[in-house]
Amino acid sequence: MPPHTQLTPPTKVIGSPSSSTSYTPRSAVRIIAFNPQGHIAILHAARDNYYKLPGGGVEPGEDHETAARREFLEETGGVIRLRRDLKYNDEFRLQQCQTSYCYVADLVSDTGRTALEEEEVEDGLKHMWVSLDEARRLVEGAVPGSEFGRSVREREMHFLREIGRVLGS
Repeated sequence: MPPHTQLTPPTKVIGSPSSSTSYTPRSAVRIIAFNPQGHIAILHAARDNYYKLPGGGVEPGEDHETAARREFLEETGGVIRLRRDLKYNDEFRLQQCQTSYCYVADLVSDTGRTALEEEEVEDGLKHMWVSLDEARRLVEGAVPGSEFGRSVREREMHFLREIGRVLGS
């Protein structure tokens, strides 16, 4: 599943790029994965009180599909099958310009085992399965304790609105 080309403008730009800042580019994937009950996986970062979609950085030499499956498995213990790409956006924060690509997927199986990175454990990252409406309510209602958390909230609300438009919900 190829990512959008950079010739296509992003669906949203988060943050304001500064002409005096040199940004390091980063590609990331986000996954809106549905289980058989129609619920999606969402993660709560307890330390800064924000919710996020599963996903993370694309490693050098890794394609988006591989990165999406790896990140989802690490953060939720779930095995997914990608259904389609949804949207992408650019995020400017600190000295980084991150392009986040969002994919829609279906849960194939659940191993019950996560493999969180040390930083994710320190953040208190836990996943849950909730309805799309509940995910929107949780993300929008959270009051993040950091600029990073506020940026994540804006990104996730954008993707959750977009999937609602696609599904008509």
